[in-house]
Amino acid sequence: MVLIRLPSPPFVHVPGLVNLRDAGGYAIQGKPGKAVRRGVIFRSADLTQLEDEGIAALRKLGITHVFDLRSVTELAKAGNQPPETWEGVARVFVPVFLDKDYSPEALALRFRNYSEGTEGFVNAYAAILASAAEPDHPYSPFRTVLEHVASSATPPAPFLVHCTAGKDTLLLALCGVDDATIAHEYSLTELGLAPRREEIVRHLIQGPALFGDRERAERMVGARKEYMLGTLALIRERYGSVEKYVVDHLGVSQTSVERIRQNLVVDLADGEEPLDCTRIDAGLKEREPRL
Repeated sequence: MVLIRLPSPPFVHVPGLVNLRDAGGYAIQGKPGKAVRRGVIFRSADLTQLEDEGIAALRKLGITHVFDLRSVTELAKAGNQPPETWEGVARVFVPVFLDKDYSPEALALRFRNYSEGTEGFVNAYAAILASAAEPDHPYSPFRTVLEHVASSATPPAPFLVHCTAGKDTLLLALCGVDDATIAHEYSLTELGLAPRREEIVRHLIQGPALFGDRERAERMVGARKEYMLGTLALIRERYGSVEKYVVDHLGVSQTSVERIRQNLVVDLADGEEPLDCTRIDAGLKEREPRL
């Protein structure tokens, strides 16, 4: 198996957990010397394979909340196995969909072109955004995460969100990170999931949606920049802007939006530079995979 030495930052190595990365450090568009606060927003794949060593590593990050956005149906398919938790951390169950399966194989059935390219991915994300904004949603998943960031006059303790796209994208956009950087951050998922890529592809091609179709399955495991660029364009076309979606459709107050910016946008220290997407790409090209 080929292992890729992932760049840190943004990736954080934790045994038993793939695709863990810090969404902080990115520059704020039009505001030189400003960046998203590091060490607060973490995203990852599921935490069901964590063991003691991995939990100890997450403790060092100071994470106090784990937001689980999987549906009841997805949890059932995974054997109703919640993410691993530990003393001092709270698991917050905030499913985007209550009883719908939005696992990759289910998306391939629901959106026939989901595995074909950008249009299918954007359609799937449109459904995610619409469901999260339903006025009678009992969990208000995206609003819950956003209000957590805005709940104090001081920066929130580090938190981790896993499964279902959208939450960190909204936070980065509200802070003023440009589309190209947000799309690049999203695309890093392909690198983060590389250790489990073959496992996921094998699972997908055994299901009814993609039975035996490895090429489509491999596209589904991807996280291309154009998928997120298309989603951001859809948000502006359908809702006016990310901020209008958050305020007018999620019900987050303008005061909370300003508090989010206050808590997450910081001055860079003397000599510190924001994370540069082009440098991350260049660094990866210079790294030789090791067996």
